[in-house]
Amino acid sequence: MQYVKIKDSIVEQIESGMLSARQKLPSERKLAESFDTTRVTLREALSLLEAEGRIYREDRRGWFISPAPLRYDPQQLVSFSMMAAAQNRTPSSLLLNAKAMLANKESSQLLGLAPFSDVFCINRVRCLESRPVAYITHYVRPELFPTLLDHDLSDSLTEVYRHHYATQYEQIRYRVSVSILSGEVAQALRATVGTPAMKIERTHFDKQGQTIDCQTEYWRHDVINIESHLRF
Repeated sequence: MQYVKIKDSIVEQIESGMLSARQKLPSERKLAESFDTTRVTLREALSLLEAEGRIYREDRRGWFISPAPLRYDPQQLVSFSMMAAAQNRTPSSLLLNAKAMLANKESSQLLGLAPFSDVFCINRVRCLESRPVAYITHYVRPELFPTLLDHDLSDSLTEVYRHHYATQYEQIRYRVSVSILSGEVAQALRATVGTPAMKIERTHFDKQGQTIDCQTEYWRHDVINIESHLRF
């Protein structure tokens, strides 16, 4: 099948170093001409490459070669900045908004809240080398951190908890699933609607087993590998 041959040809160029990380591919029209094929066949090849995490698409900008994925270890209690820096990446964060609100269905389920409870909602975007790669929504129990919204929330919430409220995580529950990007999440990550994503839900507890906060993370799927090291 021609689209498989096209995909393999691009993979070969990536692995040989002819195409480097974050390099922009030619337009679909030029690629189709180069491979003497139709746009439909070319897009089948590009879709396969995207599914394998070899390339990514930015809305209205085109296709780019994916850098090596970030190693994401659920067992490690480190901030995004520390995790990225340890892997020689350049991290940054953008605080989109932080507000008090009535708990929605998602936050109520993850935190085990009673009906009509209040929560703090904090939305942030994580970037690597200035590329938006993850959309993070935090839900925080306001009775534990009543002045939280007065602090700088652009980076690590765990550091704010530790330094200002003498609170730290003792237990974490994870749930990982496959999803797609849509709506404001896709827009914030400069992705087209329907782009594959890794969804990670995390709920954090104190030493008494009481919920502290929770977060939902939408990662562009080519950006991270979930891996962990266990010793018995």
